[in-house]
Amino acid sequence: MTEEFGPLYPKDEHNTKLESNVHPTDWKNPSPPADGGKYNLVVIGGGTAGLVAAAGSAGMGAKVALIERELLGGDCLNVGCVPSKAVIASAHAAAVARDSGDLGVKINGEVAVDFPVAMERMRRLRADISPHDSAERFSELGIDVYLGGGRFTGPDTVEVAGETLHFAKAVIATGARAAAPPIDGLDGVPYLTNETVFSLTELPARFGVVGAGPIGVEMAQTFARFGSDVTLFTSSSGVLPREDPEAGKIVGDQLAAEGISLLDFGEDLSVSQNEDGSITCQKKSGGGESVTIDRLLIAVGRAPNVEGLGLEEAGVEYTKHGVTVDDKLRTTNRKIFAAGDICSRFKFTHAADFMARTVIRNALFGGRAKASDLVIPWSTYSSPEVAHVGPTAEELEKMGDQITTFKVDMGKVDRAILEGDTEGFVKIHVKAGSDEIVAATIVAKNAGDLISQVSQAMNAKIGLGSIASTISPYPTQGEAIRKVGDLYNKTKLTPFVANLLKKWLNWQRR
Repeated sequence: MTEEFGPLYPKDEHNTKLESNVHPTDWKNPSPPADGGKYNLVVIGGGTAGLVAAAGSAGMGAKVALIERELLGGDCLNVGCVPSKAVIASAHAAAVARDSGDLGVKINGEVAVDFPVAMERMRRLRADISPHDSAERFSELGIDVYLGGGRFTGPDTVEVAGETLHFAKAVIATGARAAAPPIDGLDGVPYLTNETVFSLTELPARFGVVGAGPIGVEMAQTFARFGSDVTLFTSSSGVLPREDPEAGKIVGDQLAAEGISLLDFGEDLSVSQNEDGSITCQKKSGGGESVTIDRLLIAVGRAPNVEGLGLEEAGVEYTKHGVTVDDKLRTTNRKIFAAGDICSRFKFTHAADFMARTVIRNALFGGRAKASDLVIPWSTYSSPEVAHVGPTAEELEKMGDQITTFKVDMGKVDRAILEGDTEGFVKIHVKAGSDEIVAATIVAKNAGDLISQVSQAMNAKIGLGSIASTISPYPTQGEAIRKVGDLYNKTKLTPFVANLLKKWLNWQRR
């Protein structure tokens, strides 16, 4: 059973400000066009994909309606990217202070995190950002903002708060929500998800995290740095299973070095609540190893928000993975498109953003933009960070000898050495026999920033050999990418070419 408080808890001045922007209690919905005309576009869902689709379309002169039943800004603003990166920043500052002795900086006394202050800072910054996603702002953009649950009542109509909206085109952008795996006893235990963990006001002494994907890893490390005794329950796939195995090992080793217990309980995990409110996490087999914690975060699994949308009435097909779309992001109803987590395996804010841009071109202007043409990187904001672009590690392994891999360890990059951040690497995969970049993984201090250079090269069809000729400022960690390009260029110096060069140079000496 999930804990009942949500993103608007506690009810302090910051969350009051947040609510006034993203779901004002005194909001009055507009009326549909008086002449009974259609909206050019009706957008259901006010997360990243919905907001981008609505704002972009309105900016081109379209008549747009935006429907949101909960909080504008969606997961990213309220329970995802924004709050998580705020608390990660506080945790990172604590870690840097504790490790400063290696840099010759002495701190007298213990480095401690004031958890309530760190969480209040997060709520304040989130509230300060929220006007960008507010109902008022989007109304000022000329968009009809409806707060309430939207439901299709036919192939070209949507009902919201008792009003029927007619549309020429529509976009489903309702996203996904946290889902829990089938863990024995979980239904009888209070647990946190990403939708509730940022509402904590007291630091748990003992913190358990189920799931070693990006959210689980980021929060396990964050709470350990805050001062919690953290246990991370993994599967047999280990830490960050979607990433390059070498990347997962580096992050896993770092977590262990920071005192986090990594337990491979996998599907063998059962949980139960004790009389004092604590939770026992036990391995059902192999001796019944157990750990007692105070709070449990479930950080694995997402479920698409397809319920209550009237998709059957609209003729929109869907599965347990979300709404079914083609490469143009068009559903089985040619008037209705979808974007973001509701239809994509790339459940990232930036992916939702650019999918929405694809929808605008295709829905309003009959374009032929393809979602498969999008080059979508992603990053896990652990220390060190892990960033990737292109096919997953599993997909790359299946490609076998179709690709060639070049790698530079961060321990060979001067800036990384000088800053004490030598754990990591830049690994770039190219199509065999060419310098066409297929994928890349970066493990480094600022891998999320560094990966953009590779993504840009892939998007612009710039090969790895050309990256080698791009001058990087010295010393920077980004120099590692150029060094990988150098490795590729060295492969062009075949024995035959080397022999010709040698003959040429010998001839010049005559």
